[in-house]
Amino acid sequence: RDAFAGVDPRGRAVLVHTGWDRHWGTATYGAGGHPYLTHGAAELLVQGGARLVGIDSLNIDDTGDGVRPAHTLLLSAGIPIVEHLCNLAALPAAGFRFHCVPAPFLGLGSFPARAYAVLS
Repeated sequence: RDAFAGVDPRGRAVLVHTGWDRHWGTATYGAGGHPYLTHGAAELLVQGGARLVGIDSLNIDDTGDGVRPAHTLLLSAGIPIVEHLCNLAALPAAGFRFHCVPAPFLGLGSFPARAYAVLS
């Protein structure tokens, strides 16, 4: 929650750069211990009016306890979640448009997408 102090998420895609993407393609990536959003952080983003939340990690929730507060809070507020993002370090803090184009799947809770940013 403290990581978002001073951030105005209203109407924006909030992309959480944790650096976990450095493990992409390795056994470490899925082995546990990945960064995730806390209940308080997800609540703040919902209350703040975020339009989408993405993270460069295995999961937006802690996979060790099964509680899934970020999924529950964000999705119930109509805020899409994008996980497994890479190269967020290459983006500026502002001044770009984020696009996430899903493949044409029906009836799935999770699916691949092409995510990219267009710099101003």
